[in-house]
Amino acid sequence: MRIDKFLWCVRYYKTRSIATTACKKGHIKINDQVVKPSREVYPTDTINLRKNQVNYSLKVLDLPPNRVGAKLVDIYRVDTTPKSEFEAQELLKLAKDYYRKKGVGRPTKKDRRDLDSIEFYDEEE
Repeated sequence: MRIDKFLWCVRYYKTRSIATTACKKGHIKINDQVVKPSREVYPTDTINLRKNQVNYSLKVLDLPPNRVGAKLVDIYRVDTTPKSEFEAQELLKLAKDYYRKKGVGRPTKKDRRDLDSIEFYDEEE
């Protein structure tokens, strides 16, 4: 089975064309080698893919006949992604919450008070 079809079948990508694009961009590796979308996948292969700034790693157990339901995905792969990858994503989400885009305008009163309170605590220490 092709790698793009496999990733679509086990629900890592919503469409097969998105999976193909990810392969072409070099986001997908099989056994630490960057692959083309037409690369065949076999059981016991290890796949590393980068999606949404998270490096997923998984091991292929078997090849699905077609796209499977979310509850049946674990039959065909084992997710070996370390927990630290997901923790880094959580920190990234928290950092984005307090970010204001450049050129949005002047800070609001609440923004200014938040900034003042941060500086105030730094002066006391």
